[in-house]
Amino acid sequence: MRSFSIHVGRLFGVEVRLHLTFLILPLFVFWTEYNAQHPPNGPRDLALAGIVLACVAAHEIGHMLVARRAGLIPKAVILLPLGGVTVFDESRAQPPQSTAEAWKREVRIGLTGPLVNLAFAMLAAGVILGANPAARLWEWPFLQSGNLPRSLVWANLYIAGLNLLPAYPLDGGRILRAFFARSIDPSAATRRAVSISHAIAMILMVAGLFSNTWLTMVGVIIFSAAQLEERAVIFQSVLDDLRLEEVMLTDFATLSPADTLEDALQKAVHSLQDDFPVVRGSDMVGVISRQSILEALRAEGNGYVQAVMNKIFEVSVRQESLSSAFRKLTSRNLSIIPVVEDQRLVGIVTLQNLMHSMALLAESRKLRRDNTES
Repeated sequence: MRSFSIHVGRLFGVEVRLHLTFLILPLFVFWTEYNAQHPPNGPRDLALAGIVLACVAAHEIGHMLVARRAGLIPKAVILLPLGGVTVFDESRAQPPQSTAEAWKREVRIGLTGPLVNLAFAMLAAGVILGANPAARLWEWPFLQSGNLPRSLVWANLYIAGLNLLPAYPLDGGRILRAFFARSIDPSAATRRAVSISHAIAMILMVAGLFSNTWLTMVGVIIFSAAQLEERAVIFQSVLDDLRLEEVMLTDFATLSPADTLEDALQKAVHSLQDDFPVVRGSDMVGVISRQSILEALRAEGNGYVQAVMNKIFEVSVRQESLSSAFRKLTSRNLSIIPVVEDQRLVGIVTLQNLMHSMALLAESRKLRRDNTES
């Protein structure tokens, strides 16, 4: 999620990130205005990009509100110029009771975004025509920085219409994937929807070369969004299929509750770990991070690990899935999970090493699948 997006804030407790395609939108607007032989206007071009961003944000707020009512808790959203990719908190999600219920939920969530944009378009048109009955809302070009009120109406209409295309992860593509998922497993349904999305994106990009360059921009955005979702599906399949024993660290340093913080810091200096299990004899009694050691030394001076360590922690077993461990780490805001066998510490999984392993395994799985398909 962080590879091609930047953090811009939080909305209703949900992290909001801006995809890099949004950053080139003002340049694209400037370029199209220049090619159309309209005098480019920097502030107005930026305002048009801002209108598109506001329409996309309204679209995604509609999705998030309906998703919450359906038992899905969004924790992050990536905004693209056509919509967004929402990441849900799987640890707090309420699973549907049946495939039919899952299908209906996806349709409700999928249709909400376009309906929000249609409502805003009608509201904006009503206000504009009420203030200026001579406003030419149906004059071409519909989306132009020279007429921002008309662009507000048509940006909403375009986003609503484009999101109904059966191109995943647009809303129409999500509904199509839900339809596929009624008869095949979700991963296969997503891959099938992504393949259709790639085909639609390529058609739009080629068509844009011979007609309207905005079509090329739409195709690039759809292709980028589909790539994001495909990587997310591969990550989820890795989480579900692999066990902790395949990725856990077996060569790791431990601390004793009787160690002083200065001694602990010296051990941390010579280790690549950021988090350490605290062990008394053969029993694990807590966990402590490098950052906690430094903060305690700065605030109170030298002391003992026992006074600073976190005594509340989760444990896992070798056969537990990465998905289960990831839920424990993220839902409880933990940074380390000890792996035990017969009440004996045999390994550790940290958020850092888990994410690193997931990335490598997901990339390996994608390469294997691409080689098989070719």
